[in-house]
Formats: sequence, structure tokens, C-alpha cells
Amino acid sequence: MLDPVLMESLWQATVETFYMVGISALLAVLFGLPLGLLLVITAPNHILPNSAIQKVLGSIVNVGRSIPFIILLVAIIPFTRLVVGTTIGSTAALVPLTIAAIPFFARVAETALLEVDRGLIEAAQAMGCNHWQIVLKVLIPEALPSLILGITIMVISLLSYSAMAGVVGGGGLGDLAIRYGYQRFDTTVMVVTVVLLIILVQIAQYVGDRLAIRLRKQ
Repeated sequence: MLDPVLMESLWQATVETFYMVGISALLAVLFGLPLGLLLVITAPNHILPNSAIQKVLGSIVNVGRSIPFIILLVAIIPFTRLVVGTTIGSTAALVPLTIAAIPFFARVAETALLEVDRGLIEAAQAMGCNHWQIVLKVLIPEALPSLILGITIMVISLLSYSAMAGVVGGGGLGDLAIRYGYQRFDTTVMVVTVVLLIILVQIAQYVGDRLAIRLRKQ
């Protein structure tokens, strides 16, 4: 039986995990989706072909995706301090989480958008739609179920990353597992935090799958 103080710590850590994952996921979609769109529409034979821009953006995304999160977490500590004024806590963890998630989601979005039938794009062009209309009325709506599944994958990855952020005092369930479970050799806390993370992953996957299925039926 967990004592009340520890229960309160578990609740606080869960809230911090929701905060870190929710905000970083939102920022990743806001910045990653436009990046993914640019990677798609600047491809050869697409609506705005530009190989130079696509190659530069593709290289940036590849570099961002190739850095292991635990290394990124430590490497950008000065930048994190510059942005939020601290390197400890859940707010500080938002910076590396967001930086790691943006290129990840950009590639996910690119894959989803490339699945859109070329015939639909050509039909929109034949009807006189401009580039913005094709993006907003064809590409994004048609790719939305796949984008939702991509967001689900990203959220699950961010849950894992947020646990790693606990190594440097990033807050959340990972931080609690390290401070209580590892440093104090409390196996119960370690098990409980792992179970909570598994439950959060299952909830995220279920919600994402249900939403994607509903959108596909529309």
C-alpha cells in the first residue's frame, strides 16, 4: 500500500507527464505539419516542385531525427536555459521534447500526405483550385486519418521521451521513477510508474485508432 505522500507525488508526476506530452505534441504538429507539407509539395511533379528546397528541408529533418533523444537532451541544455530560464522541471523538458518531435512528425506527415491519390490533386487542379485550396481542401482532409494515427505514434514516443527526461530532472513519471524507484531502491514505485506509462500508452493508442476509424467512415 502506497502512503498518501507518495500517492500525491504519483498524481503530480502524472499531471506533469500530461503537460509535457500535450504541449510538445501540440507544438510538434503546429511546426511539423507545415514542414511535412513543404516536403511533399516541393517534390518533383507535385504542385510546387523545388528540388533545392526539398533537399535542404529533408536534410534538416534527417539530422533532427538521427540524434538520440538522451543525447539531444543534454546537448541543448544551454539553449533550454536560454528559452525557459531553467534546465530542471517539466517546462524545461518541453524544449528538447518539442525539438525531437518536430522532425519526427514532419516525416510522419510527409508519409501520410504522399498517400493522397494523385488523381484527386489533378482533379482539383483541373477545376482551377490554387495551391492553398489544394492543400487545405484536398491534401489535409484526405490525409487526416493517417495524420491522426501519426499523431498517436508521436504521442506514444513522447511518453517514452518524457520518461527519459527524468534522468536530468525533467519531472513527470520518469523523474519520479528515478528519484524514488531507482535512487531509493523502491521497487513498488518503479512498478507503479511503469504500469501508469503502459496505461497512458494504451489510452493514447485506443483514442487515436477510434478517431482514425471514425474519420475514414465519413
